[in-house]
Amino acid sequence: MSTVVARNPWLAHRATVESVCAEYYGVNTYFLRIDDDSAIGAYQCAPGQFNMLYLPGVGEAAISVSGWDHRRAQWLHTVRTAGAVTRTLEQLGVGAPLAVRGPFGRGWPLDEATGRDLVFVAGGIGLAPLRPAIVEALARRDQFGGLTLIYGARTPDTLLYEREFAAWEHQGLKIQTIVDRATRGWLGNVGVVTLLVDRLRPFHAERTVLFACGPEVMMRFVAKSVLARGVPASRLWLAMERNMHCAAGFCGHCQLGPAFICKDGPVLRYDAIAPYLEVDAL
Repeated sequence: MSTVVARNPWLAHRATVESVCAEYYGVNTYFLRIDDDSAIGAYQCAPGQFNMLYLPGVGEAAISVSGWDHRRAQWLHTVRTAGAVTRTLEQLGVGAPLAVRGPFGRGWPLDEATGRDLVFVAGGIGLAPLRPAIVEALARRDQFGGLTLIYGARTPDTLLYEREFAAWEHQGLKIQTIVDRATRGWLGNVGVVTLLVDRLRPFHAERTVLFACGPEVMMRFVAKSVLARGVPASRLWLAMERNMHCAAGFCGHCQLGPAFICKDGPVLRYDAIAPYLEVDAL
């Protein structure tokens, strides 16, 4: 598994929002820079890990790292505005001071997928935690077989990172998109993500690895689809993001069976968590 361990999980670094990219209503990508230059070189992150973003006097939230630019010392977090922390972050915008602690968790097992066909399945904002894995897989393109992204969104205007799709396809990623509801001018697929998973061709179960992130109901049906097509459960990996609060496995809020998502995940192998996916998140 891809993991970088925070030297001190309770140590937060001062950071600043350098820029903001509005993805669509209620979802923004924040470009953060750690203010302490001595900490920048030590900060490393693996695809699939997350940070805790802290706004003094407001609170703290677990947010997946959606990318980084080491040349500019920037870390990207794509955030849906939902609670007090994310609403305040959106209101403060560029120049907002905050604190970052992390990285935490286990990321996508790209090394275990080398030599195989790699299928990414995302639903909605679930593409954000997958984005670093896609970027790294494309940077290591010769180490994999086929690379495919199947991505579903509610409507065409809520497709994340569409501005990057052409470059990704040029580098060798096959992209298929689908939306729940079409709008005027949309000529693509309409329906649920599993329709595209079921129709994926060519499909070689004996050498396929699947990474999925999105609503849990989506991931359950995606898993059933590829299992029925012969992919073993040991080659299905899901990103879970239930109720993470402390990021160190102490508070117990994110327990899923014997695992703590913040510590043992958020990327978990399907066969390790399948029995617990039928239990609704609290």
